[in-house]
Amino acid sequence: MNRQAQAVVLFLVGGAMVHAGTTDLYLRYVKAGLQPMVVGAGAVLMVAALATLWYERKLAKTGPDDKADAHDKDMDAHDNGGHIHREPRVSWLLVLPLFALILVAPPALGSYSALRTGTALQAPLAYAPLPSGDPVRLSLVDYAGRAAYGHGRSLGHRRIVITGFVALDGKGTPYLVRMALNCCAADAQPVKVGLTGRIPPVLQPDTWLELTGTYTDRRTKDPVNHGVIPFFDITGAKPVATPRDPYDESWNN
Repeated sequence: MNRQAQAVVLFLVGGAMVHAGTTDLYLRYVKAGLQPMVVGAGAVLMVAALATLWYERKLAKTGPDDKADAHDKDMDAHDNGGHIHREPRVSWLLVLPLFALILVAPPALGSYSALRTGTALQAPLAYAPLPSGDPVRLSLVDYAGRAAYGHGRSLGHRRIVITGFVALDGKGTPYLVRMALNCCAADAQPVKVGLTGRIPPVLQPDTWLELTGTYTDRRTKDPVNHGVIPFFDITGAKPVATPRDPYDESWNN
């Protein structure tokens, strides 16, 4: 590609990043806190592309330095066996992934990834007081940390609501899962909670559920990395829509 074409592709890349950053699309790739960086990086690329186009247009009007122009022609002729060729049009296919980025939102990581990766649950540094209300709403990661490492002492006998997607292992054992992020979807790892009590009779993988229940001291080990998987005693369940941000960032905040 010549510089004008490169600038166009650069502008499209920047535009795709700005589009992703100003919609919910960026949440499929990075954590919510990185939105300003995604938008800012896209804007910088677009400005750089416009500056390149402006420079090339100015250069075309004034004419390049004769010596530099002759050198470039000699180099082109040498690289092409004495003949000067235009850039292949097939190189424009490089823009197709950009349109895919704009038009097609990739699905968030789900049960397939969760069952092939060990739980990323970590011991919390401290246990904040529970929010008010009955039942109390907690993130799945918060509940799992309190249940696995705090042995439920900070949960007491409160009724709790957690949300996540369903994963079923090869034996049909159900888990409620959230994928936790450090930075982006590439480093997403699952936090799993085993289910007991009034488990819904029909469970489909990747279905999002809102579960009401209480703490139980039952636990098991993740077969992938032997990490602790606490359980949740279900008293009620209902399907919910996939949340705007399907990833959980609370585990490392």
